[in-house]
Amino acid sequence: MAVRGRDARGGRPRLPRRAAGLVLAVLLTASACSAPADADTSLTVREIDATLERRAAAVLARDPAGYLDALAPDAAKLRAAQRTELANLADVPLKSWSYEVKGITEEDGDWATAEVELRYRIDGYDTAPVAARRTLELMRDGERWYVSADRPAKGASDQLWHQGEVEVVRGAHSLVLGVGRPEEELRQIAGTVDLAVPAVSDAWPQPWARRVVVHVPDSVESMAGLLGSPETSYRGIAAVTTGEAGTTGERPALADRVIVNPQAYASLGSFGQRVVLTHETTHVATRTSTSTATPVWLSEGFADWAAYRGEDRTPDLIAPELTGAVRAGDVPAGLPDDKDFGFDGDPAELARAYESAWMACELIAERWGKEKLTAFYAAVGAHPGRDGAVEQAMGSVLDTTPEQFTADWRDYLSTRLG
Repeated sequence: MAVRGRDARGGRPRLPRRAAGLVLAVLLTASACSAPADADTSLTVREIDATLERRAAAVLARDPAGYLDALAPDAAKLRAAQRTELANLADVPLKSWSYEVKGITEEDGDWATAEVELRYRIDGYDTAPVAARRTLELMRDGERWYVSADRPAKGASDQLWHQGEVEVVRGAHSLVLGVGRPEEELRQIAGTVDLAVPAVSDAWPQPWARRVVVHVPDSVESMAGLLGSPETSYRGIAAVTTGEAGTTGERPALADRVIVNPQAYASLGSFGQRVVLTHETTHVATRTSTSTATPVWLSEGFADWAAYRGEDRTPDLIAPELTGAVRAGDVPAGLPDDKDFGFDGDPAELARAYESAWMACELIAERWGKEKLTAFYAAVGAHPGRDGAVEQAMGSVLDTTPEQFTADWRDYLSTRLG
């Protein structure tokens, strides 16, 4: 699915956590408690839209006075904070910036609370927007509405520029946005992503943007703030990818962001850093072919396959936990389930799940070829639902069945790791 991370412990960069549920599809969900769409509410929405359109235009024009003009005149703290936030965005190359009022949750005369979706794109990198849900409190003065409070919506999170001044480093295929990190560190990350993009394009030849935007906050605490999850979830995670899995005919996919945990990432050697960012870049590349029909073993196994295929490492070094189990006679009975990739499992069992997924994709690439592996991945993701997706794709692309594939995979584990 949409978010992945890697353990920062020594040796092989492990994969002990999976930040399920952070896909940005939730950003498209309107508030369930919106007021009825009566005439008064519709008028209020149009009036608030007008205020937010002026605010958006000021952001793109880098116009502090115009931006502050949308704020309540007596909201001193808000005005100071918003002035700082706009300054923090100064170097970010914005292509678009817009707001959409998703609903009015409270309205009392000259006061209203609105659920708003902010959408923005980075020029030259985003082919689709990033979406963020905000809750705005507004006041009416005469014929105009002014923002009196601005905060993340319930269950949403802040953006990088809320954490400090954003420094921008451009690579050949990457844009790295950092807060409170040394410029040299950001340049090193850009260089590693620039190596990852052609490697991923070779593994995944289907069309994709071939550009990656990376966020580097100043700490794991700030990383967790961007993801809206507890800090403890990411202490050992070097990087995660956010994005929306798959698309529908009714809406486009949202842009991906790779978010780096600077402390965990720094503890990896160059090999581990390269594998981590190639893995995350693979998620960006395969996003539109990944859907709710795609099992986790396939999405994560394919990303590992793409990351390791150009590396000079034997299977026992890449999959040490699984190797130990196989050599002890404990060959897995079947491919890992989605739940095996959760947060709270035993780290060794979790590692075996990721390693098992990698070996499944290795088997497909070795026996059927790289083209069949990518075709299988795309066929599974194109299925209308999880039920029957793998079965149908195995039959049509690989000319096998899940039962036969599992038997072949178990034999493959014994041969390669035993």
